[in-house]
Amino acid sequence: MLVLCFLNFSLQTYRYRAITSAYYRGAVGALLVYDVTRHSTFENVERWLRELRDHTDPNIVVMLIGNKSDLRHLVAVSTEDRKFFAEKESIYFMETSALEATNVENAYAEVLTQTYHIVSKKAMEAGEEGANSAVPSKGEKIDVSAMKKGGFCSS
Repeated sequence: MLVLCFLNFSLQTYRYRAITSAYYRGAVGALLVYDVTRHSTFENVERWLRELRDHTDPNIVVMLIGNKSDLRHLVAVSTEDRKFFAEKESIYFMETSALEATNVENAYAEVLTQTYHIVSKKAMEAGEEGANSAVPSKGEKIDVSAMKKGGFCSS
């Protein structure tokens, strides 16, 4: 199951501290989104990343996203600081602008691409060990009707 968690740090982050491990179950990708014009939102990223890592598979694909890149004159956290954090934590990094639709689709596509590579690699390794493949074969129908409404969690 593919579940992307979209955590927006523009809102009060303490409101979401009660998120349980069940909320993250099955997640293979996460977009950690913060507001580049508010330093306080960037400061919370480390805690959210730690929570993700505590409650998800170690192979989860995580992308750090600095949103509102169109507001260059109001940027509160430098691109270098954001890139440094992403490299230190071994996560992907991208700047986006939801207002201008800049890199939004690219961010999702990159997380999905990296997730696909990991799942495919796991399936190949499982196939080598004689286990059933977790990846559907070409042309196989995938039933997504069982996916709960609100599979993309946005705040």
